[in-house]
Formats: sequence, C-alpha cells, structure tokens
Amino acid sequence: MIKSTIKGVGFYVPDNVVTNDDLAKLMTTNDEWITERTGIRERRHRKIRNDSQETTAYLAFKASEKAIQNARLTAKDIDYIVFATLSPDYYFPGCGVLLQEMLGCDTIGALDVRNQCSGFVYAMSVAHAFIKSGTYKNILVVGSEVHSFGLDFSDEGRGVSVIFGDGAGAVVLCASENENAGDILAVNMHSEGKYADELCTQFPGSKYGWSDRMRKEPENVTNKEVYPIMNGNFVFKHAVTRFPETMMEALNKAGKTVEDLDMFIPHQANLRIAQFVQQKFGLPDEKIFNNIQKYGNTTAASIPIALSEAIEQGKIKRGDLVLLSAFGSGFTWGSVLFEY
Repeated sequence: MIKSTIKGVGFYVPDNVVTNDDLAKLMTTNDEWITERTGIRERRHRKIRNDSQETTAYLAFKASEKAIQNARLTAKDIDYIVFATLSPDYYFPGCGVLLQEMLGCDTIGALDVRNQCSGFVYAMSVAHAFIKSGTYKNILVVGSEVHSFGLDFSDEGRGVSVIFGDGAGAVVLCASENENAGDILAVNMHSEGKYADELCTQFPGSKYGWSDRMRKEPENVTNKEVYPIMNGNFVFKHAVTRFPETMMEALNKAGKTVEDLDMFIPHQANLRIAQFVQQKFGLPDEKIFNNIQKYGNTTAASIPIALSEAIEQGKIKRGDLVLLSAFGSGFTWGSVLFEY
C-alpha cells in the first residue's frame, strides 16, 4: 500500500517585525485593541532590499529549500509542485513555475491553488491524491503570502490590515511503502460560494474591472474594490461552525476520536476562533498549536508555518496523530488528518 508521508518541512518569514505599536503610528489603533480582538501582537512584513524584493515566490523558495533539505532530498528529486497563494508575483503566470525555476527543478508540473485561507489544506489534498494514485513520488506543497503590499494602512482599512502578515511554509509529501511510515488518513474540502463577497478583494477582475478601467477612470476605482474587505463578525460566526464540522468529518472518516489527537493545528485566522474550538473539544494546551501572536494571519502559509514550527520545537514527533483544519474566503474549509 502506498502511503502519503510527510518527509520534510520548512518555513521562512521576513526579518522585518511589525508590532501593534508600529501600526498605531499609521492608523488609529493600539496594542490592547488589536490583541483583545485577534490575539496578534506582531507580524512580519517584507522589506525592499537593494534592487530586489521578497516576493511571494521568493519566500516560498526559502521555505522550500529548508523543506527539501529536511527531507534529505534535492530539488531534482521533486517531481511535482502544488503552490497555494492569494498574493502571486504576477496576475499570471502563477507562482508554481517561478518556484520551479528558482529551485532548479526539472521541467516538472507546477499547479497553483487559489483557495486563500484553505489553500494549503486543498493543496495537501491534491498532492495526497497524486501520491495515492501513483502519479508522483515526491511532491512539494507550498503556502506563501505577501500581504503587506496590498493592505490599506489607514483608519478605513484597519479592521483588516492589522490581521495579516507575510510568510511561507512548505512540506515535502512522499510516496512510501514502509509499514512504519506516516500516512494521510483522511481529507475533506468544502465550499459555499454564496458568501464570496463577505471576505474578498474585488479588483482587478472580470466583474469589477481590469487594467483599462484603472487607466481610463482611476478616480472611480475605490478603496473598497482594491483592498481586502471582510465582514468580521459574519466570518467569525461561520468559522466557529465549520471548524468543528470539518474536524469531526476527518476524525470519523479515519475511525479516530478527538482524544486520539496528539496535535491540532488550525489555520491562524484569529486566536479567538482557535480558543473557541479548543474549548468546544476540550483540547489541552499541549494539543493545539498557535503562533498567530507573532506572525499574524499568513493565509495559505499559516498552517505549514505552524506545522514546521511545531515539529522544530519537538511538539510533534514521528507517529503522532495530527489534524490540520482551515476556514476562509470563498467560503472554503477543510481538513487533513495524518500520522506524522
């Protein structure tokens, strides 16, 4: 039986730390207000250095290097890339091909996933299917985001802009027939598109306009269209409903219980959501991993960053049962349950 085994992990965040007090210099807010509502105390934002930028693909490259090295493989061993992001370097092409070139991989396939906060869970589900089918053997799964270039750092945008940060995380998922190897036990993915406008960026797009509109009538392109918008309370209420549903679906499919879990890693959207889920399931502190306090919400990158940190810190060991769950824009949500 072919297993989908996580052989390597890695993450990378920019050096530039942006605290809540730093944001208070740009908009009417303060550390207490941000911490109370989100749990976030600081996040990372890229800096332009010399004539180069820390792009989304570049952050992914740095995280991927670590993951591939951690797996004791080389870039030439990777035979497929699945890249999740909502903040690509170009509108097209996607970041997957840019990462393939940066790493020096062979002319392998590179798939881009646009499922925002659920992007990494969706990407892992796709990679798992490829592994199980015998199509590929060593798949690089990446979540990477550079939010800081596209946020409204004014009072109008503060409800969203204080939340997001930049970063990347990567996993090398490999085919294994070793009976002692870890395996992905269950995956699920869901969507509910009727709520798309509750958390989105509208422009550019075929619905709200393209570059010709920006060129011909820039004064009519509004901040609401250009910057992310979020109905925070609405999103929160749906998240605390969908998180438990997708978690239980994964556990039930694998014949496991909450008590069997060694670690739960939720998408780092809001510490209050994670705490709600933790309380609902009675998870002790040692069985849930949160790092939103220092990185903010890095969307598709949040779960692989957290997974990499948890493993690096010895909080996840080989043989442990781990659950990854996410909810976000779309709305989309889903889970991956695996034995590490």
